[in-house]
Formats: sequence, structure tokens, C-alpha cells
Amino acid sequence: MSKMPYKIIKRVSDIILSLFLLVLFSPFLLLVSFLIWLGDRSEICVRDPLRIGLGGREFRMYKFRTMIPNAHREILENPEYEDLKKKWEGNGNKLKIEEDIRITKIGRLLRKTDLDELPQLVNVLMGHMSIVGPRPMYKDEVERHLKNNPGDEKYLKNILNVRPGITGLWQVSGRNEIPFGKRLKMDAEYSRQQDFLLDMKILLKTPYVVLTRKGAYE
Repeated sequence: MSKMPYKIIKRVSDIILSLFLLVLFSPFLLLVSFLIWLGDRSEICVRDPLRIGLGGREFRMYKFRTMIPNAHREILENPEYEDLKKKWEGNGNKLKIEEDIRITKIGRLLRKTDLDELPQLVNVLMGHMSIVGPRPMYKDEVERHLKNNPGDEKYLKNILNVRPGITGLWQVSGRNEIPFGKRLKMDAEYSRQQDFLLDMKILLKTPYVVLTRKGAYE
């Protein structure tokens, strides 16, 4: 199948599925939104950092806030988190749930179940994302990687040719167990293939990965 019909059919499928799931989960989404707001009377979804999407355009990826307000800016600029920042940077911008003091009580539950990802259905409906695709990346993590691995820029060009996804090849293949460079190669290969069979395989594997927490950095 040529890529144009694939893209059209996939976009229509994304709209139908995201609408259905948003309606289905709307009571839960409203409840969680209220509980997050009740915790500190602050924003419900994460504001920054922005993610890189189709064509290299940055967008706000909707995700339930599981940390204190402005957590990303806090770890970068607040001296109170200097030790945490060193550990975070030394481990590829990742921290285990138990060691990250910025995470809220309800945030721990949302992270351990991946339920904080549900608001991304809004991104799918808006056209920022797809249900299946490469995981959207932060601009700064890409820049840091390319500074030391300039040859990997060719993979990035392939990745930015498709909409990023809520789930994808990286998520069902090991997630945080996979180094960033290998992740780029995987997502670039997915972007070159673009076929329904691969999308279906990823979708079918996703519930197992979520339930077993395979590759989750906890």
C-alpha cells in the first residue's frame, strides 16, 4: 500500500478511536483532573517542556501533571534540587519514582499505571500525535545527543516525517532499557515502514507492556 492512502486511513482511524476513548474515559479524566487540582490548586496537565512533532514543530503534549508545578524548570534552575539534578543528568534525564521528590502522591499512582498518558488522546484529536508512532522527544535531549553523535541526525529526519505516537515501537520493545541512540534507529525504521500490520502488532503488545511495566524506569 502506498504511503498516502495509509496516512489518510490512519488519520481517520486516529480521530475515530481517540474520540471513542475520550468519551469512554471522560468520567475518569474528570475525576483525576479534580484530584490533581485539589492537591495544590495548580495546573492539571504539564505545561513544559514542549515536544518535537511532525516536521520538527514543537507542541505541548498533554499529560497529567504528576509532579510539583513547573517541575522541569525547578530541577534546572532551583538550587534546592542541585543534587537531584546531578543524579538526573547523570542518568540520561531519568529518575526512579521513589527517588524523585518532585512527584506528588497521586502522581506516583498515575505513573505506575501509565494513566498520566491518557490526555494525549486530545493531542491525537488535534492532529499533533497519532495513536501509534515514534515517542515525541524533547528538543534539548535531541540536541545533547546529536552534539556527541552527529551522524544520528539522519534518523531524526525520518522520525520527523510522521506524527509522534502515544505508543510505539520503542515503548513495546523495552522503553527505558533502550539507549537513546538505539531508540532513534528503531523509530526511524518504523517511520520508513509505515504499515498497518506493524501498527497492529504495536497496539496488541501495548496492554501487556503497560500491565507488566516492562522497561518502565521505576
